[in-house]
Amino acid sequence: MTAPLPDSLPPIAFLDLPAQQARLGDAIRRRVDTVMAHCRFVMGPEVAELEQALAAYAGADQCVGVSSGTDAIQIVMMAEGIGPGDAVFLPAFTYTATAEVPLLLKATPVFVDVDPRTFQIDPASLERRIAQVRADGRLRPRAIVGVDLFGQPAPWPELRAIAEREGLFLMDDCAQSFGGALSGRKLGCEATATTLSFFPSKPLGGYGDGGAILTNDPERADLYRSLRTHGEGKTRYEVLRIGMNGRLDTLQAAVLLAKLEGFDDELARRDAIADAYDAGLEGHVVTPARVPHSQSAWAIYAVLTENEAARVALQDRLKARGVPSAIYYPRPLHLQPAYQGSHDGTPLPVAEDLACRILALPIHPELTDAEVARVIAAVHG
Repeated sequence: MTAPLPDSLPPIAFLDLPAQQARLGDAIRRRVDTVMAHCRFVMGPEVAELEQALAAYAGADQCVGVSSGTDAIQIVMMAEGIGPGDAVFLPAFTYTATAEVPLLLKATPVFVDVDPRTFQIDPASLERRIAQVRADGRLRPRAIVGVDLFGQPAPWPELRAIAEREGLFLMDDCAQSFGGALSGRKLGCEATATTLSFFPSKPLGGYGDGGAILTNDPERADLYRSLRTHGEGKTRYEVLRIGMNGRLDTLQAAVLLAKLEGFDDELARRDAIADAYDAGLEGHVVTPARVPHSQSAWAIYAVLTENEAARVALQDRLKARGVPSAIYYPRPLHLQPAYQGSHDGTPLPVAEDLACRILALPIHPELTDAEVARVIAAVHG
């Protein structure tokens, strides 16, 4: 039997925002106090300052702050006129937001299988799915959404080649991976538009919802700015198009500006923890494969067990020793009740298999070396 957790060892936090708050609290409070003084809570100066900082960090020409990562996806798709009869190709193994937006716009998500080791969208599966849609003739192929899953980049050179060949709009859902890099370049410019999320659990997380859109196209950026503010034109009461209320709160921008100052140090700590897990867990579980020529932001460190029963046993053992875990994702999108009616029935075996075997371990900058050792020891049993 697994030994119970000793009273002297408190449970490890899967995400330790209180500890982060203790470390960064003074800098965050200074930023928030400035907002409280000027009282420009909607589209205050911190929003523009954050947009400039994010664009510079990612090497993008333009950044548009918005209210969430989901709204970022919706604004980008609205700008492209994606709607009824359009097919949007996206991985079956990711968070629901990527798929729900096409459906909200009356388009159809077409689910694509993923790589069994990196968990990123599989270009070969993507090409097969595009061919299927073209042969069927009921939908117009319009867009590809590459998702930088768990902190690592999608296979962008292959995705760009497919999008160019097929004449499709290419978008990067980088909600989990801001701070990651591919071939020495920070993520943010791999597609025509890149969407970010600042949900608190993300590597760069706010204290509530928030998001942004990166692009090198100034005309698209202007359109995104209009759409995020009810479709307004040069003045508040000039309405040029149907938009939405998708603005980033000034207080969230202030928090993110404070957290961005130490962001690279946090990424380095996440990377050190991932390296320790790799070395300590080898032979006990399947550790995540690295995307070639990349640097992960390590939003999630996900291992694979032999089967679902082995995952249940591992979770139970971890819990008994005060080590939290989480399943990202317990069911692929094409098998979710909300999306089954949109799926054409094509089997996506890799996504289905991963959902039965994947398990995420704690990885955040506040983890101590002693806690990392505890996690490794708990996995060993």
